[in-house]
Amino acid sequence: MSREEDKETPVALERRGPVGILRVDREARRNALSRKTLRELGRLGRELVADAAVRAIIVTGAGNKVFCAGADLKERQGFSNEDVRVQVGLYRTELSVLDKSPKPVIAALNGSAFGGGLELALVCDLRVAVPHAQIGLPETTLGIIPGAGGTQRLPRIVGEARAKEMILLGRPLTAAEALSWGLVNRVSPEGADVVEDVIGWVEPIASGAPIAQAAALAAIDDSFDVSLSHGLELERVHYDETLRSDDRTEALRAFAEKRRPSFKGR
Repeated sequence: MSREEDKETPVALERRGPVGILRVDREARRNALSRKTLRELGRLGRELVADAAVRAIIVTGAGNKVFCAGADLKERQGFSNEDVRVQVGLYRTELSVLDKSPKPVIAALNGSAFGGGLELALVCDLRVAVPHAQIGLPETTLGIIPGAGGTQRLPRIVGEARAKEMILLGRPLTAAEALSWGLVNRVSPEGADVVEDVIGWVEPIASGAPIAQAAALAAIDDSFDVSLSHGLELERVHYDETLRSDDRTEALRAFAEKRRPSFKGR
């Protein structure tokens, strides 16, 4: 690593009221995921998760062309096979804070997302893309497979057949196709700043009941690893957490008083 790269701050953190924004700030390198970038995403992600004032987390990239091009191939040129294994392990350890976050995490795709870049977006709960975004997993065309969760998370979102089509053909989707497949939840209006669009779109989350949101996320995420009957039991357990919250009492009181509830996350 050069001195210039060593001094690099690859992820910028911004707070916009109750929304925390993580921006991969490596536009000259197509926002590629270097080892330092992955570690910074993990460190700053933990900071936002621990911040009680933050209700939602947005992950985006610098510029308006590329959300994230995936692995930093320049960095990988000198990697041994074992170095690559360590790097793939960092995807799991450092991005797990976003994957397991009790606060909703939204990927704001400011441009194209390929390989590990799409896998970063798949870690998030929701995805919003600009109209010109291209989205794909081209790894099999390069003699490898998605190694940062793509083979596992993509089928859970778009279904087995479409996941196999994306991975085996290596063909990128347009934003419109990704929306029709359910891979992205929303395409921003033409010319709109995707982060600003996401902040407005997630206002119900930012002003919502964080205990209920965390319980809903946990119930949904836990269901993928268990049978339906066990999943329903987990749903009951997480629902019970919301019954004991002050937020639930506040919601009922606000309804009776015909006003908007003020949730405190308690």
